[in-house]
Amino acid sequence: MSMDECAPSSRRSLLSCLVGGSQVLGLAAVVLTGVWMGRYRGGFAWDGSALQFNLHPLCMVLGLVFLQGDAVLVYRVFRNESKRNVKMLHGIIHLFALIISVVGIVAVFDFHKAAKIPDMYSLHSWCGLATLVLFCVQWVLGLMFFMFPVASAWLRAMYLPLHVFCGVMLLVMSIGSCLLGITEKLLFSIMGTYSQLPAEGVLANCLGVVLVCFGVLLIFILTNEEYRRPPNPEEEALSVHFKTLTEGASSPTP
Repeated sequence: MSMDECAPSSRRSLLSCLVGGSQVLGLAAVVLTGVWMGRYRGGFAWDGSALQFNLHPLCMVLGLVFLQGDAVLVYRVFRNESKRNVKMLHGIIHLFALIISVVGIVAVFDFHKAAKIPDMYSLHSWCGLATLVLFCVQWVLGLMFFMFPVASAWLRAMYLPLHVFCGVMLLVMSIGSCLLGITEKLLFSIMGTYSQLPAEGVLANCLGVVLVCFGVLLIFILTNEEYRRPPNPEEEALSVHFKTLTEGASSPTP
């Protein structure tokens, strides 16, 4: 086998390792969140108590971080599959992420109402709700522009770079909101002993580190040009339209 033939194979192998590592980190984040809320915070329930609040961090890490990360990875993992099938999988995983995240938001607001705790006063709550709202908007626009397009090719070409950018931005915002939430929860729960490195604090800090590593690895995969999907007619058409918009080139005749 020549060196030219070995290079694509080694890139595919490295991509597989990177994607596998991201899945290990993502699942580890979900498990650590479950252990934290289950072992140290008493478990889960839907009764308006603090046990209902425990569903909030678990749902947000599972939905807005792990599943959202997997949704954006499908374009790298299934590089040679039908674009429409990959778009469908991308949208479905995002839908599951959205549903789970909404459950997490409802859980915390319902808990606050039952416990007579004010809503939306912390930086975590501002960033978290803004992330979820933008995530909903991104998902709806994705349906309208790409899954069941109602926009012209001109508009889709103009929106495509923004859609890609917003996907990465929302992943960063989700992880950032989780880090704020971890710190807020620790200060509310174990402020008096946090500086002494109790087991709960160490576990939560490790969760934060895992979330950061998950985000860094995903962004590396997503921004590495070698792992992009090979061009297809649909993508080339969008590229031509976008070039027309940005450089003033004339669009080719069909």
